[in-house]
Amino acid sequence: MKIGSLSKKESKMLVRILVAFTLFLAILIPDKIFDLATLTGRHGWLLPFALYFVVYILIGYDVLRKAFINILHGQVFDENFLMCIATLGAFGLAIFRGASGQTVEGFDEACAVLLFYQVGEFFQRYATGKSRKSIAKLMDIRPDSANVLRGGEEIVVDPSEVAVGEIVVINPGERVPLDGVIVKGASSFDTKALTGESLPRDLQEGQEVTSGTVNLTSRIEVRVTRAFYDSTVSKILDLVENASEHKSKAENFITKFARYYTPTVVLVALGLAVLPPVGISIASGVWAWSVFSDWIYRALSFLVVSCPCALVISIPLSFFAGIGAASRYGILVKGSNYLEKFAKTDTFVFDKTGTLTKGNFAVCAVSPESERERILALAAVAEDKSSHPIARSIVQAYTDLGGEIAKGYQRTNVAGQGIIACNGEDTILCGNEKLMAAHGVAFTPTQAVGTAVYVAKNGKFVGSIVVADELKAETKPVLAELSAMGAKTVMLTGDNERIAAAVAKEAGVTEYRSSLLPQNKVEEVEKLLASQGKDGVLCFVGDGINDAPVLMRADVGVAMGGVGSDAAIEASDIVLMHDDLSGIPLAGRIAKKTMRIVSQNIWFSIAVKLAILVLSALGVTNMWIAVFGDVGVAVLAILNAMRVNSKYN
Repeated sequence: MKIGSLSKKESKMLVRILVAFTLFLAILIPDKIFDLATLTGRHGWLLPFALYFVVYILIGYDVLRKAFINILHGQVFDENFLMCIATLGAFGLAIFRGASGQTVEGFDEACAVLLFYQVGEFFQRYATGKSRKSIAKLMDIRPDSANVLRGGEEIVVDPSEVAVGEIVVINPGERVPLDGVIVKGASSFDTKALTGESLPRDLQEGQEVTSGTVNLTSRIEVRVTRAFYDSTVSKILDLVENASEHKSKAENFITKFARYYTPTVVLVALGLAVLPPVGISIASGVWAWSVFSDWIYRALSFLVVSCPCALVISIPLSFFAGIGAASRYGILVKGSNYLEKFAKTDTFVFDKTGTLTKGNFAVCAVSPESERERILALAAVAEDKSSHPIARSIVQAYTDLGGEIAKGYQRTNVAGQGIIACNGEDTILCGNEKLMAAHGVAFTPTQAVGTAVYVAKNGKFVGSIVVADELKAETKPVLAELSAMGAKTVMLTGDNERIAAAVAKEAGVTEYRSSLLPQNKVEEVEKLLASQGKDGVLCFVGDGINDAPVLMRADVGVAMGGVGSDAAIEASDIVLMHDDLSGIPLAGRIAKKTMRIVSQNIWFSIAVKLAILVLSALGVTNMWIAVFGDVGVAVLAILNAMRVNSKYN
């Protein structure tokens, strides 16, 4: 049975916890009211033992199994063994008390401890269960078919069946299936998904095209230069898979703690049960079983109070609360270890397009400004029927002014230069400097950063339009806040040096790297990782498919979820579902508070446990104090953990 968004395994575990808890209450309530151990005479303890043992096995059989398997593999002292020795010790204490005619206590405690432990395990498993999914969605950048020319006919085949040297046809709107060289035609290509470059790339005959890019405007023919499994897209997939092997992993605190805590507690309890009564008996010359019973009772009390309930519940719950608090603000954290790492992050590396910028184009400058409307009107006439992103941004800018585009023009697309629009009387040129030069138009080059579109009418230069990607509104304040926190900020982009430098200056990043392919981004992150201190943590923030390898390689990968690619989201550790960069410092505040509370719970729990352990060993406290210390510390730790869910705005 599957419950909601839970996996089948998580649903099964939740049902087991609920069933065990219901049975536990059904036994506990009448036991506390009627004292089941007194209902059937001298051996009355067998009744509560049998009833509670059913609950114990139901909720803890997997813990017992794991402990047994780990012991067989030489991994004795882990959290599973700790839970087994503590709860079985509680059962042993109850049996001892029942057999010796004392009040039976311990069966219910053993069951409750395992119930609390399994709840904590469920929270932890749920939070981390979604940390990694298959990267199969990354295959979306790799077309399922290729149009190959064979025998004068166009045949649709699987890309893996195309040999080097064959000619493939790529129509507008189709993704390039294989790396190659254009042998016929010219077109513009959207490379954003592959390289992160914001501007479409114009390519002509003789130039190389890269698999994974999208043909925007014209039908072309490409001679394949690399086999399918050696293509750029395949290499990116390999990078993702290989990068995941280098991901650093934080060991679970309880496991580390149990390595020292468990053997120490067990040895001390064993010594407490044997050494003092033996010493007393030797000194007095009398072997009194009452002395042994007293010290065995102390040892069993010692084992009960040693149960790390506060740790095994409050630590996972603290992380779970932190993850829940983050989710309320649209920040998906895929596991507690990533929250822990994020709290220590001192280097933030950002992709540019779609992360620091909006990832779309807008007219940012018109020269001369006094002729703005006329220049946009002429350019809109030429660009009206084009599907090119830059053309659409120009048309949008003009229509936003309330203008109407003149009709009756015939348009000619000049590959790699621009568009010529004629109506029999007027001729409008709209394109780059090559188009102006080809028609002998004297023009004034613009110095603005972005893609320059020059406009001329009837052989006379009218003006220029600059189209560029825009910074997100929150980019500058977020980077400023991160810098104020003492963190270094770095921008990686596939754009050229000129555009990268301008964006870096405007955004306020500490450093930047330009003209990078996916492989180069991984290399740059590797360099940054190598240069940081031992305790340094690097976080990469990106949104494109090309960012997946880098997201996997970084200590913490953050993906922009709303418009980010599926591959980037799956490869990341934290997802900003609202595509709002302000979620980064907010996540940092949540992570830091979570780690403060985790630290408080750890030290508080250990301190109280040690104090009661000492008192139990000295015989100052009885079992009730031991139980109170165990449960009371757990309750306080849980209440403290819930503080993570406070408001952060």
